[in-house]
Amino acid sequence: MRQADPSVVTGLARHAGVGPALSLNVFTRNGFRMRRMLAAGAIALLMSPIGHVARAEPVATVLPAITYATADGRDLLLDLYLPATGPAPAPLIVYIHGGAWKFGSRTNDGNAMPWGTVAGMAATLTARGYAVASVEHRFSTQVRWPAQLYDVKAAVRWLRANAGEYHLNPEKVAAWGDSSGGQLAAMLGVTGDDRRFEGDLGNADQSSRVQAVVDWFGPTDLRTMDRQRAPFGLRHDAAGSPESDLLGCVPSSCPELAGDASPIDHISDRTPPFLIEHGRFDHIVPFGQSPEFYDALTAAGVPAEFHAYDTDHEFLGPTPMAEILDPFYRFLDRELR
Repeated sequence: MRQADPSVVTGLARHAGVGPALSLNVFTRNGFRMRRMLAAGAIALLMSPIGHVARAEPVATVLPAITYATADGRDLLLDLYLPATGPAPAPLIVYIHGGAWKFGSRTNDGNAMPWGTVAGMAATLTARGYAVASVEHRFSTQVRWPAQLYDVKAAVRWLRANAGEYHLNPEKVAAWGDSSGGQLAAMLGVTGDDRRFEGDLGNADQSSRVQAVVDWFGPTDLRTMDRQRAPFGLRHDAAGSPESDLLGCVPSSCPELAGDASPIDHISDRTPPFLIEHGRFDHIVPFGQSPEFYDALTAAGVPAEFHAYDTDHEFLGPTPMAEILDPFYRFLDRELR
């Protein structure tokens, strides 16, 4: 198991906060343990409804830069955050970062989104008894679709194969992603064990199926995005767009391939429950993607929940984050407990 620099545990130290501290055990490349103290007041302020974190002082274990597969001569990595308390084995949340399929990182490079940092959200979730795996994938600048889905499916299979070692519950796995990561999380949900999308990156005896999906403003139909885009919004059906770079063709010129990458085309009676959250003023991923997908899910009898907010991309806007995160926590508690 490869372990790397503990700097991935970016913190909240730069944010002012008061209250008890949440401590993290971080294992370095050589196996030495460092303890990072995160201000629980800052976590509560930035990332959680009142009382989720500041009420306790759990110690979470962080295992950064674990190799889950090797592809094209490079290691594919995940960071694993393990709870100190809660049910054992722990339910698992697999987080997939955004970035138009061509940039970003499993740590968001320590940058705080309106919803917080990856490390901060993981701290909040581990305090609630969940394990969190933040996974990376190959970019569209390196490989075309469906390599990105192959990668995240390989991560889920690796986590199941190693569930015993890390005290994870292989029957309680949720996928969560934002933006392009939301599309990949949704694809994990709707493709289940579809062999067409499994790839060959290891642990073929394990399932890549997930039991729940949180889709934060992810593309769900690559063929309709331009028709739904906001004024001055990003163009999608054009050369050089994120979707064209992902597919290797403009979506309208390759509708079959665009459909393969569209979660809406793969809904079935085996699709797990979904939570969808999206801002009405999103200028990057058109808001219309989410109600269209929600309607398709419910028409197929899939349990689904949809919340819309007066925000832009990444929930930038006036809506309090507690209002956005409350359905997130409630959904996970309902589906993974």
